Amino acid sequence: MSAPQSNAAGNPLRAFGVTLAGQLLSLIGSGLTSFALGIEVFRRTGSITKLSLVTFFSTVPALLLTPVAGVLVDRWNRRTAILLSDLGAGVCTLLIWALIAAGQAGLWPLETWHFYLPFAVSSFFTALRAPALSAATAQLVPKQHLGRANGMIELANGASQLVAPVLAGALVLHIGLQGIVLIDLATFAFAVGSLLLVRFPPLPLSEQTARRNSLMQDMALGWSFIQTRPALMRLLLYSILPNLVLGLVVVLITPLVLSFGDEATLGLVLSLSGLGMVVGGVVMSIWGGPKRLVRGMFLIQILGGLTLFGGALPATMLVITLCAGMYLFTMPLSMGTSQSLWQRKTPLGVQGRVFAVRRMLARASTPVASLLAGPLADRVFEPWLAPDGALAGSVGLVVGTGRGRGIGFLFVVMGVVVMLNTFITWLSPRVRHAEEELPDALPDAAPNNVTQLPATPANTGDAPALAPVSGGSKS
Repeated sequence: MSAPQSNAAGNPLRAFGVTLAGQLLSLIGSGLTSFALGIEVFRRTGSITKLSLVTFFSTVPALLLTPVAGVLVDRWNRRTAILLSDLGAGVCTLLIWALIAAGQAGLWPLETWHFYLPFAVSSFFTALRAPALSAATAQLVPKQHLGRANGMIELANGASQLVAPVLAGALVLHIGLQGIVLIDLATFAFAVGSLLLVRFPPLPLSEQTARRNSLMQDMALGWSFIQTRPALMRLLLYSILPNLVLGLVVVLITPLVLSFGDEATLGLVLSLSGLGMVVGGVVMSIWGGPKRLVRGMFLIQILGGLTLFGGALPATMLVITLCAGMYLFTMPLSMGTSQSLWQRKTPLGVQGRVFAVRRMLARASTPVASLLAGPLADRVFEPWLAPDGALAGSVGLVVGTGRGRGIGFLFVVMGVVVMLNTFITWLSPRVRHAEEELPDALPDAAPNNVTQLPATPANTGDAPALAPVSGGSKS
């Protein structure tokens, strides 16, 4: 082992920083490809439904295989899981480049459905990344700094949201779609190289429980852990609607902007609004999140719901950029706070499985949003707010009529749904007192020194007790 590797391995925080830097560049590359392909599909077909199908095929396989990914994350070193994720996704991106090159060479007519298979296979490999990175964060970063670390991860997501559309909009005119995919391949290589420079400390033997059971038993353990903790279960159910709304916003922002602008306008709006996510990530990284995690998360979600009311305003570049930027500003705060809560309440040895199940159920709404976005916009809300539509004489007097106004009204409806969902969930005493009822599963010392095991469920009718093996207590 080389000296740089040894130093990085001996410093978990450095390993976290190097890994995050590689993932940031990889996210920017993936954002370039996604933005450019999305524009190409919509330009060729003019169909929101076909655009949303690309998102559908890039998310469904990952959701279906996420429980398996969670087991693998707990069985393997978390660095190995992230490395395999980057390598597999990189190979699929290479296949996408080959398809584009063959189409441009005239070997066959390039169709939208040609991308479905590589997107589907790539989504399986990316399914490893999220639970592995979340579990690795709790393993490498002390508990008191988890909020800041999660803020840095959300900052990386926001930076990719900011940089990718601007670069893609500028580069696609000069190097084309094929060149953009080549840049994406280079960023995957950088991410893999950064992981080869560091080592993650293995879990203590007392935490390596995933190897003791069959695959099916381990997959069931993640669900059982959540199900036997009513507060976590209700928070998980609560998160489904905000994720559904986020998925709809991501798909519908493109046709909304293109209803009054061109591709360059879309790239500028997405980049400038992405600045909101960057600022939110910076705030979360410095602030660390609210002291009362559940209450703070709900207040942030209400703020996000209010920003969607901007859909009722005239659709201009300034209005959409400000509203989308404010909405995205709340995302790192909300996601970072929620992630900190789950990391605190989940033992290191089962975080891969628990986070995988959590991600699968919470994100199951994403492909649903991809399938709903097109029909809702094309067949319901847009016709309603057409100049002679069913709501032209009522809602249309407030939000206006014509192209894009139905999508604007749909944003308002989604804002109402987010706020109602938050108020209803807050009425549950279990949720309000989740932080007190569920003791922290992580010790106050460095996370990689934890030596505790989940025990069998106690006969309390509530949650499984986690017996300490050497110091501390877990929930």
